[in-house]
Amino acid sequence: MIRIHLDDATVARTRLAVSPLWEIQTGFWMLYRNPAELPWPYTGWARRARRVLAGLPASAPIRVYLDAGAHLPDFLSPIPPTAAPSLTEELAALRETPEELVAEQLRRHWPEGGPAWLRPYATDPRGALDRVADELLAWWEATLAPWWPAMRAALDEEVLHQARSLATDGPDALLADLHEKARWERPVLTVAKSWEQEVRVVDRRLLLVPLIFAGTGLGLYTDHPGVLAVSYPARGAGVLAGGPADAPRTGTDRLALLLGRGRATVLRALVRPATTAGLAGALGLAPSTVSEHLSALLAAGVVHRRRVGRRVLYGLEPAGIALLGLLSTEPIRTTA
Repeated sequence: MIRIHLDDATVARTRLAVSPLWEIQTGFWMLYRNPAELPWPYTGWARRARRVLAGLPASAPIRVYLDAGAHLPDFLSPIPPTAAPSLTEELAALRETPEELVAEQLRRHWPEGGPAWLRPYATDPRGALDRVADELLAWWEATLAPWWPAMRAALDEEVLHQARSLATDGPDALLADLHEKARWERPVLTVAKSWEQEVRVVDRRLLLVPLIFAGTGLGLYTDHPGVLAVSYPARGAGVLAGGPADAPRTGTDRLALLLGRGRATVLRALVRPATTAGLAGALGLAPSTVSEHLSALLAAGVVHRRRVGRRVLYGLEPAGIALLGLLSTEPIRTTA
């Protein structure tokens, strides 16, 4: 277990951000952890990524993200510079990492010199950072760019939901519902890991980063002097496969037999409020199709629509929750 002790000032500064660069990093971590085929919904992406990886020479700088595994130094995954940076902005931040910061992290975590894959960052940090940034961009274009529009829609939906929770209920409610492997009992956030660690954070900013490629795990980034970052699995990973996970077969799905598969899928997805665009991205459906299903569900009185700022969120009415409970085999857990 990792127990993170957060003072009131840090909790009060809780913020959210997305990160294309961290998606790359956690994608590599998934490939590293799963040498065989990855589970749904990552299977198709992983096959494509492994084909690209097979064409890279053994000396390719980007292989540091595979070779490092869980020991990747924080300077290779810098804190997102804004709430919604582009990959170009994040790579610029990576290239501009101060050489003294690289040296300090290497000295602190690898006082004996570290493994071979770290040596270029000790001997030529500026050149090593430039080379790995160039390869990260090429990897992105070959393996992740085709999925990014749908991923970004799902991540925007996640951030919108969490920001709404933060604004209306405060950081305690957000942290309490962050993930099943995290437990918030002020002032301690406990994260389930296979090792024991105590982290004390005073007068910093707590940054939460939802990731499609987080799988079922949480990440912790502690080296930044002003920010503690925690990554967690975002809702909507199904965009990688173009459909919802583990949907029952229509012939045995009582909800689909009653409503039709499309409307049943949309209704199930609304256990967490979402926009039309967010549902379309998460479910792999056309926005016009989602809009048509939502109109029918609204008319039936099983969902509602509410405006939040410039966006319109759809959620379940009590009748919708009851319908899911009666006709779905999976447990129903809604969030406001």
